Amino acid sequence: MILRTLHKLKRVIAVGQIFWVAGCVNLPYYVQAVDGHLDMMRRSQPISTIIANPEADHQLKRILARVVMLRGFASRELMLPNNQSYTHYADLNRPYVVWNVFASPELSLELKKWCFIKAGCVSYRGFFSQARAERYAAELREEGYDVYVGGVRAYSTLGWFNDPVLNTFIGYSEMELARMIFHELAHQVVYVPGDSVFNESFATAVEHEGIGRWFESNGAAAERVAFHARHERETVFTRLILNHRKRLHELFSSELSDAEKRAAKAHIFAELREEFSQLKTARTEFSSYDRWFAQELNNARLATVSIYTQLLPAFQALLAQQNGDMGQFFKVVKEISKLPQDERISVLQATVEGGAGAVIVSNVSFELRD
Repeated sequence: MILRTLHKLKRVIAVGQIFWVAGCVNLPYYVQAVDGHLDMMRRSQPISTIIANPEADHQLKRILARVVMLRGFASRELMLPNNQSYTHYADLNRPYVVWNVFASPELSLELKKWCFIKAGCVSYRGFFSQARAERYAAELREEGYDVYVGGVRAYSTLGWFNDPVLNTFIGYSEMELARMIFHELAHQVVYVPGDSVFNESFATAVEHEGIGRWFESNGAAAERVAFHARHERETVFTRLILNHRKRLHELFSSELSDAEKRAAKAHIFAELREEFSQLKTARTEFSSYDRWFAQELNNARLATVSIYTQLLPAFQALLAQQNGDMGQFFKVVKEISKLPQDERISVLQATVEGGAGAVIVSNVSFELRD
């Protein structure tokens, strides 16, 4: 398997299609990306082999057996790709698979972008080593950027390779495992280079639909309630952050001096912490965000919030317009993905607004129903 993977990597690199790397990226970054992925593939082994092994950890076997069920459900009920992704398991002996570095100017919320051949331009740079990520973050701070380094428990190779189940997320609850698998497989269905909001909102819509159907099929009423409660908390948290992001945007766009902006910026962050403290006092379940607020608050950290949900209502409305037919939903989304970005947004906005009539996308007609 490793030789086949290595050969495939070499072929992909040769034609310049590996999605982490662009021609402008320096050699050390190129090497760590390839080495990191190869190491992950070396460590992976078929889930079926682990389950059949009498000496394997019983708890791990139990969880992996559930993964097998989730993986089958994803292809059978959600029409997600029926391939070898998430049929292998790898223990990386670390808490995250990669660490993403985000950066924005001191007085702006616009995230710095890096452009890669397969993924297009994205607002982060990923490293398989936390130390390397932190070193790069330090370089950006020296240049005057606000910087945030975030650990990532899973990523998608967009179908180029068979993504394995990892120890970094195997300890999740069943709900979280399902979310992750459905979300990452959705990226293999539709992916628009350079449009993170479209990609992540689409995958989140698939994830939410999948969770609902999974719990319905298993009669897990309590888990379904927990899922909706978590979604409600995420919505409240996102609204809190967006309110203060709006204040920062207005501040940075004002005619104040840079010194005045810096002072006002610090005041806005202090008020954000205080508002969260009040929210947590009123609703103790929000203590789940303590770790988020324990870290430094800066422009880069706030700018990463909400990227997954901005177009979520539009995709959910579009799915409803297809009467929940996942195959038809994917067909329509693929057609929309071929449009220029402004037209993509216009079509999706029309679904939320409930406009009636027919929309023509690449000579394919679909209706917007009330």
